Amino acid sequence: MDVSIIIPAHNEEKNIDLLYREISEVMSKRSRSYEIIIIDDGSTDSTFEKIKKIAAKDKKVKGISFHKNFKKSAAYMAGFKTASGKIIITMDADLQDEPKEIPKFLIAIRKWDLVVGWKHERKDPFFKRFPSKIFNYLNYAFFGIRLHDSDCGYRAMKAEVLQDLNLYGDHYRYIPALLSEHGYKITELKVKHNKRRFGKSKYGITRLLTGALDLLTVKFLKEYKERPLHIFGGTGALSFVLGIFAEFYVLYYKFFRGEPFAQHLAMLIFGVLLLILGVQLVGIGLIGELISSHKNSSVKYRIRETVN
Repeated sequence: MDVSIIIPAHNEEKNIDLLYREISEVMSKRSRSYEIIIIDDGSTDSTFEKIKKIAAKDKKVKGISFHKNFKKSAAYMAGFKTASGKIIITMDADLQDEPKEIPKFLIAIRKWDLVVGWKHERKDPFFKRFPSKIFNYLNYAFFGIRLHDSDCGYRAMKAEVLQDLNLYGDHYRYIPALLSEHGYKITELKVKHNKRRFGKSKYGITRLLTGALDLLTVKFLKEYKERPLHIFGGTGALSFVLGIFAEFYVLYYKFFRGEPFAQHLAMLIFGVLLLILGVQLVGIGLIGELISSHKNSSVKYRIRETVN
């Protein structure tokens, strides 16, 4: 298979048919073999029924239905596991990503490992555009990735990069950061962005908080995933050294100044606490090293039904 198009969908019953037709129209004009993988992420409407009807007529369409809404990262991971294409394209199911831009991605991906869409004239309301600008700035500050639209879901990537992606939470937004860690070549591509015609956005104000927490998580994992002892052990060693200095401080005043321990009881207790904390942090770092030596292969989603 040349191209796998992966589309997470949640309550997009009015968009699925039209999206399928537009993608098919674009891909039928090219000589590349392709498949369309649509993941119904626990929809409560007839999204998956629409997917099944399409798949019954077109074997290039594969459908996956989750038992409940496991969020976009899980949908991506299910799609990646199913995909057999040499090139992976991800896009949203809300018709805001323009299928006619797919050929541009297929050209750009020849020279790059990941091509990220840039919604050059974004049609979203301000409450979605403004947090995205902050997010893009933080991506540059934390990871050194200069992209105009880092969390755009319209992307193309070579299949070999999938081995370095283990997405959960909101980590799908940080795919460029996660892949840059492994030295993959990343660029961006201006794409047309449409207004949402049917349905409503699935992202609320809580995305700001979860996005910020996931940003810290990704930064931590990127720096210390393979060496947790470096952060816990370093902090623990500092705490231990400070504890020793505190105890020597008390001993100095006891044996060289003749002052009783009781006069420096607070410093004595503080030093003991620092010593205990230091030992605990080093222990946590060692446990982290043991855990990081084994890859987490647990499945973060449960599939209810598949077609094709």
